[in-house]
Amino acid sequence: MGHDDISVVICCAGMGTRLGIGTTKALVKIAGKSIIQRQLEMLDEYDDIRVAVGYQAEKVIKEVKHIRKDVMFAFNNDYRKTGSGVSLSKTLIGARKYVVIMDGDLLINRDDFNRFMSEPQECISVCESHSSEPIYLAVSNNEVNEFLRSPSKYEWGCLSKVLSSRLIAGAQGIDEMLQPLLPLKAVPMRIRDLDTQDDYERMIQWYNTGMID
Repeated sequence: MGHDDISVVICCAGMGTRLGIGTTKALVKIAGKSIIQRQLEMLDEYDDIRVAVGYQAEKVIKEVKHIRKDVMFAFNNDYRKTGSGVSLSKTLIGARKYVVIMDGDLLINRDDFNRFMSEPQECISVCESHSSEPIYLAVSNNEVNEFLRSPSKYEWGCLSKVLSSRLIAGAQGIDEMLQPLLPLKAVPMRIRDLDTQDDYERMIQWYNTGMID
């Protein structure tokens, strides 16, 4: 799988109300850099980047264009009423063979991310449960078999790679869009997401351990 086979979608249309700081989570700064800046720096070798925007769209676009000029934006103007699946669906027109889907609030270990991207097949990120409000996973035989609402040892890292031909646009959550595509290969990763203030404090601590590089 080459870079020319991959479209990368960053979903950051939501309001991030659970975090409670009045800004979209992609613009939260960790050690002086916004999360989306760190993501784009990690994606510097990929040339098809699509960002789903909604809440504070102008601020997100300004931040992204300051870093890269070649990013495509897809607008979810109904971000207050719709879920992440609508935002994702708006980015899929003309997508390449594989779509890498990632939330705009993720910090990811770079080595783990490169390993994930080099997987020659569909796959999904897995990490040990740590978040305040995780989506849990049923994992067996190195495969993710189901998204769970009840506690499990593993949670979804909100990073997935799937064939674009298998993605059906929908209004539900991204996990619900991916559920019919399971099982997918499980890729263990060092990754953190940001939903609540507790997540933010843990993310800072995690960053300070040097786990991002």
